[in-house]
Amino acid sequence: MTKLDLRQELKHLYSPTSREIEIVNVPRFNYVMIDGELDPGEKPAGSPAFQEAVTALYAVSYALKGISKSRERNPIDYPVMPLEALWWTDEGTYALLPSEPWNFTAMILQPKHITARLFAQAMEPLREKGTRLPAGVRLELYREGLCIQTMHIGPYTHERDTMDRMQDFADASSFRYAGKHHEVYMGDPRRTKPERLKTILRQPVAKMR
Repeated sequence: MTKLDLRQELKHLYSPTSREIEIVNVPRFNYVMIDGELDPGEKPAGSPAFQEAVTALYAVSYALKGISKSRERNPIDYPVMPLEALWWTDEGTYALLPSEPWNFTAMILQPKHITARLFAQAMEPLREKGTRLPAGVRLELYREGLCIQTMHIGPYTHERDTMDRMQDFADASSFRYAGKHHEVYMGDPRRTKPERLKTILRQPVAKMR
């Protein structure tokens, strides 16, 4: 059986330092995705919509892993990747305390051998077992391209300082923000002390003309 270690293969994207802001080029990847919305002032941990999306994403991802491992030809095993989310408002911006609803796309990266056919195979038994799957759950290719990123260590509510550092770096490098705010959750807030949480903050950028 072939074994993949995507975190190791993609170490430059999933193990950034917290000391510096890095420039990365993020290629097109396969993700299982679900879209949703948070009310103003609502936090992801207290949002039924976000928590339902997270539960569904992991259910689908582990079902895909099981199918990949058990297929007769070329079985492949791999660890399920961490939860990620894109965040934005209807104005196209991101703020820690927005005055309007947050839009989100929650997602988990999948290996490139995961196809639409395998996705359909994974969904069928989940539905038969009555697993709650929000409308719009899908397998989709997504490419971010040129980005800046860093590791934020600490509570989610303290991201402002890290985001300010990213903005200062972008300004000094003649970059403008050109996409949705992206977070990769490397720790489980249910099991990790807030001061030890690790979150990759990533922002697509473009060169100013």
